[in-house]
Formats: sequence, structure tokens, C-alpha cells
Amino acid sequence: MQPVMAFALVGALGVGSQWIAWRLRMPAIVLMSVAGIIIGPVLGIFDPARDIGPLMGPIISIAVAIILFEGGLTLNFHSLQDAVKGVRRLVSIGAPLGWLTSTLALRYGAGLSWESATVFGGIMIVTGPTVIAPLLRTARLSRRSAPLLQWEAIVNDPIGALAAVLAFSVVSAWHTNFTA
Repeated sequence: MQPVMAFALVGALGVGSQWIAWRLRMPAIVLMSVAGIIIGPVLGIFDPARDIGPLMGPIISIAVAIILFEGGLTLNFHSLQDAVKGVRRLVSIGAPLGWLTSTLALRYGAGLSWESATVFGGIMIVTGPTVIAPLLRTARLSRRSAPLLQWEAIVNDPIGALAAVLAFSVVSAWHTNFTA
């Protein structure tokens, strides 16, 4: 598939999934994930490395930057005043605890190596405002819970990214020192 056709396919599936989710009043991320799994691994229609080629690296970098920092565009500092204490607890206790439990679950539940489980556990800290915001709109939570969860997602995004990078750096340094 030509790169232009690949971009058109991804765009059409993304917009279509968004529209269907809006009509069904469900989070779009659910349908987008299902569509991606179907055209990717299940049917083999779209393979980013094959269909996009050398553009894949820059596109992933741009997409990650948008996803990680999109929450900053919709910040409502007034809602933070009511959620500061809860956000602080979720970030200072919840993030490390989430990293630890994710790592242990991946190690013992999925059978990953300690190195892979630790890096992936760091990634699992990220809740993502682009995922949380649509879920919160659909769930219609209380006025106190929604800002708390949205701010936690905004703050935890860069923390999870840094945790994964830190874990990867430690694993890389460990392998460099002990395998060389």
C-alpha cells in the first residue's frame, strides 16, 4: 500500500470510529482500538513498517508528543483547586504503586523478563487525558471526581513517560556493563 493510501485509511478509520462512537455514546478509543486491531494484526491490511516506511519514526514521535501533552491545551486551573490534595496522593502514591503492581503482574502473570516488565510497567502508569476525558464525559461522574481524574491523567502522562525512559536507561546500562 502506498503511504498516501495508508494515511487515508488510518484517517478514514479514525474519523469513522469517532463518528460511530459519538452516535453510540461510547468512548471513541474503544472503537479506534478495535478498528486498528482488525486492519492490523487480524487482517494484515495495514502494517506501519511496510506501508509507511521511513516516515514511521517521525510520525510516531509527533503522535507521542501530541498525546502526551494534549492535556495541557484543555487545562482548567479553577478545577485544580478542588483536586490538589487528591491529585497529589494519586501521583505520589498511585504512580509508584501502579508501576510496581504492573511490573509484578507482567512478570508473574505474563511471564515477561524483569527488564521488559519494568519498562512496560512504567508505561502502564500513563492514564492519558486523551483517553480519560472521553471516558469521563461518557461516565458522567460527580463534579469532584471528574476534575480529580482528569488532572491525575494530565500530571501522570509525563511521569509515566519518564518512568519508562528511566527504566529503559537503567536496563540498557545494566546490559552494557554486564554483557560487554
